[in-house]
Order: sequence, then structure tokens, then C-alpha cells
Amino acid sequence: MSAPNHWVVVLAGGVGSRFWPLSTPDRPKQLLPLVSERPLVVDSIDRLRAVADVSRTLILTNVSLIEPIAALLPDVPHGNIIGEPKPLGTGPALAWAAQWIAARDGADAVMISVHADWAIGDADGFRAALRTAASVAARHESLVTVGVVPTRPDPGLGYIQPDGELEPGVRRVARFVEKPDRARAEAMCREGFLWNSGIFVWRVGDFLDEIRAHTPEIAPALATHHNDIGAFFAAVRPITVDVGVLERSKRVLVIAGDFGWDDVGTWGALRRVRERDAAGNATSGEVYAIAATDNVVHAEKGTVILYGVSDLVVVARDGVVLVTTVARSSELKTLVDALPRRIREKA
Repeated sequence: MSAPNHWVVVLAGGVGSRFWPLSTPDRPKQLLPLVSERPLVVDSIDRLRAVADVSRTLILTNVSLIEPIAALLPDVPHGNIIGEPKPLGTGPALAWAAQWIAARDGADAVMISVHADWAIGDADGFRAALRTAASVAARHESLVTVGVVPTRPDPGLGYIQPDGELEPGVRRVARFVEKPDRARAEAMCREGFLWNSGIFVWRVGDFLDEIRAHTPEIAPALATHHNDIGAFFAAVRPITVDVGVLERSKRVLVIAGDFGWDDVGTWGALRRVRERDAAGNATSGEVYAIAATDNVVHAEKGTVILYGVSDLVVVARDGVVLVTTVARSSELKTLVDALPRRIREKA
């Protein structure tokens, strides 16, 4: 059952270059069926329907994606799909969403911010963590993040160091750490750090107060352009919400979450979140894997046959075939930037 004053804000921007050649600016990662048979953004919204009614769901995306998302999610009010005039980071996007909600539902409305491109193994546990975070945010008038209990020392993720306990299961945040090297990630996992999932929950009035107090990159624009998204985005400076608000505020709390969260950041990540065959292959489309183990294959068109290989990523789409290793699938942005434009744009 959704709470009447809970709002969900889903961040669904970006181009997903690490999922080339399937992902393109016109059809980015969040619109693709990477984990299930449905696009990631559809899975995301459906998981959240029991947390907030779709009338209290905002989707923040690129201007060019408003209509494609509206077509995928026809019951979400069209006016709730908001196009950012330009990408300036999560700080301005969430500030605009918070003041949008406050204008309609008051400063006490609780805003739950998530991303559209995650995989969640335990949807019920995920929703329970969001509701707990919402209760903590309202009770303590604080900004709450859900830190995910690490399952591996991943250098591609940010980390949170919990501090003193405020009440059972609720701790203050000592600091945020951006993408450490592997040795430091291993040490932080041993020391009880949590992954910075990007799940943020707060009353909109509390969040806007902290922006006014700590975020000069955004605050003046909120005061002068709160009714004009174009003017607002023209006036703010790029900044993430982590750097612009959370790292500067003294009102940040963390609760731990363990619900099979994965940010699905690379092709290789699909080996963790897709169903796999007996040999550990995660496949989509017409794929035959013979004496092949632990591969990730996505065949949008045509047939892919693997024989005697392991730990590969193979993606086939419209005459373009990508072959790399699972280990190097995180480097696709570098690869795409190095390709001739005619190849980049062919996909």
C-alpha cells in the first residue's frame, strides 16, 4: 500500500554508452530489455507502484526521451515525465524535482529518489528499505541514503562509511568515498563500508533547506527561476547531489539495505543479474553455446554461436558485432570514442 504523501522520483537520463552497440542516444540503456524481457525503466516503475501512486511518480530524463518513455508507461501522467534541458548532474535535477513536489504537496512530502537502470533481486526487500528510509527521514528531519551491503570489493562503485548509531539500524554518515582502487575497496568492505547506491530519501522541505544552506551552485536559481525549468537549468552550475549537498550537510543518515541491488553498469554485469544456463552463460536472443562457459551474449537479430570459449561478451545488432571480455566490458566508452563516426553511428 502506497503512502499518500510519498513521491517517487526516477532518474532516467543518460545515453548508456557502456552498452554500445545496443544502446544509442535515441535508445539508451534505460529503454532496453537488459535484465528481463521489458525495458529497465518499465521494470523500475512497476517495482515502485506499491510505494507511490503513479500520479506521485516523476521521471526525470532527456528531453528527447519524453515521448518514448510516455509510450512505454502510458499510465504515468505525461506532465510527470520531465525533460532536463541539458545534463548538469543529479544536484540540479533533484532540486528541480523537490521544488516541483513542494509546490504541489507541501514541504512535508517525502521524496524517494532512485535510478531507472538498476536490477533488484528482492523487490519486496527493496520496497521495505524505501519505506523504512521514508519513516527515518520524516522522524529525524534528515536526508537518508540506503547503503547497500557489498557483495564484492567493486572499484567501480562509490562507498559510504557509517558513523555513530542514532537508533537501531540508523547511523550517521562519516563520509562518502568515490570509486576507490581495488585494494582500497577490499579494505573498505572489511571495515564495514556500504555501497553508495544512489537511493536518497527526504522530506522535500528538508532537502531544499540544505540546498539553500550549502549549495551555491543551485540555490540562487531556485529562488529566482522556480517556475521556469529552462531558466533554472541555464542558471545552475553542474554538480552531483552527493558533492553539492550530502557531503556538505550534517543531516545525513544511512540505513543498510540487502536486496540484490546491482547498478547494471556494464555488459559484464549481466552475468550477475540475468538468468544463466547450466554452464553459466547469460544469453538473450537466438544463442547456441557449445562447450562455452560464463559468457554474456545479446543477439538482437540473427544467431550467435559460441564454441569452446569463456568469459566473453558478444553483442550482435544490425550488422555490428561487438566481441570483448567480461573483464574489459567496463571500458566500452573508451572503445566507442576511438571508433570512426560511421561505425559509432551505424549501430
